[in-house]
Amino acid sequence: RRLVCRTSSSNMAKNPTVAYFYDHDVGNFHYGPGHPMKPHRLTLTHNLILHYGLWEKLQIYRPYRATQEDMARFHTQDYLAFLQRVTPDNTKQFAEGVLKRFNVGDDCPVFDGIYDFCSIYTGASLESAMKLNHKQCDIAVNWSGGLHHAKKFEASGFCYVNDIVIAILELLKHHPRVLYIDIDIH
Repeated sequence: RRLVCRTSSSNMAKNPTVAYFYDHDVGNFHYGPGHPMKPHRLTLTHNLILHYGLWEKLQIYRPYRATQEDMARFHTQDYLAFLQRVTPDNTKQFAEGVLKRFNVGDDCPVFDGIYDFCSIYTGASLESAMKLNHKQCDIAVNWSGGLHHAKKFEASGFCYVNDIVIAILELLKHHPRVLYIDIDIH
């Protein structure tokens, strides 16, 4: 699950401009013990980019944090309000039907900072699309993005906010078509 976007450009063959988005906070979130989704791996990936010197070929950005309005380009307001309110400490305050309605549980657990996590990765994907739209880069990389299983009104498959749909909607403002290829290994 990673977002890497590019536009067609005559500049691509020789010297593409690569925008790389990373927020140091993104690796601090934890889905819980035993869960296969490990945001800490994003920090490890970033460290490899630094230690191998790849950063010298990149334009590095700390991403914009998506607002509720940004995420509401695809998701419902009540679902986003739930993500803002829910914490591991207050899940018992929600009726069981609410937790089921928004599909939080084993695959998509409630964890500390869930809304902030979504805001970080969605903001990076949205900013990637904006930079591509305004020809400020040829390739945009957001290792934290690509959480494409989230549905309009519920979490799904470890994903809470579908940053891919939101980025594609942004790209469609300037491009007649967008090709998205899912390369998950499942």
